[in-house]
Amino acid sequence: MSYKLKLDIFEGPLDLLLYLIKKDDIDISDIPITSITEQYMEYIEMMKLLDLDIVGDFLVMAATLMQIKSRMLLPPDPIEEEEIEEDPRDELVRRLQEYKRFKDVADALKEKEIKRKDFFARTVDEDVKKQLVEDAKETFIEASLFDLINALSDALNKAPEEILHEIITEEFTVEQKIHDILHGLLEGSKVSLAKLFSVAKSKMEMIVTFLAILELIRLQEITAVQKRTFDDIEIMRNTDNMVPMANFVENSTENSIENNETQGEG
Repeated sequence: MSYKLKLDIFEGPLDLLLYLIKKDDIDISDIPITSITEQYMEYIEMMKLLDLDIVGDFLVMAATLMQIKSRMLLPPDPIEEEEIEEDPRDELVRRLQEYKRFKDVADALKEKEIKRKDFFARTVDEDVKKQLVEDAKETFIEASLFDLINALSDALNKAPEEILHEIITEEFTVEQKIHDILHGLLEGSKVSLAKLFSVAKSKMEMIVTFLAILELIRLQEITAVQKRTFDDIEIMRNTDNMVPMANFVENSTENSIENNETQGEG
């Protein structure tokens, strides 16, 4: 695929490790390094498939995990067996625990900010106030990049094998999918990510749909949310940043042309 998406708003390698640890309910101080490394590499392969420009940031951590895994597979050194040998995972565990503390503080501050929005400093019309309170009853949490990749991976694995009896040329572009997604959100306030994948006629169409979703998230035109962590993902319009649909197609087309020209020069 010639469409390369630049992401500057998503999480990094430590976030992916914490995501996998939480997903499998693992004790952070006793990480099953073989299992975590395998899952981590699966996510990297998905990123490569999607041609995401953030893959390089994750390869350094992949090398670290492979090194730790190798050290744990080696037999103990007989010369140092009398000494207390440090667990190869200790440094990684320290980094994860420290990073998690910062994330927990950030999440707590964000939660306070959200709760603060429930206070009305100025006089508000009672009907408006009632509507705001009513809208706030259905709460969501924002889905991470890894939640989105996990959903795509599940959809690709569940998709039936494509048996081709006749060659039919089907072209799917990110620009067209952006238009389709936004048009669908005009008819309803939200749409299930699983539904978007289920209507795709091929795995390639699923991938292009996924890239369109990432592009819209990057542009802050939609949000991907869940009612609970690891729950089904729903796509909603970001009402704080709504621009005419034509602008998206124009901007995305320009980005695609620039990417193609850059690749042509290379």
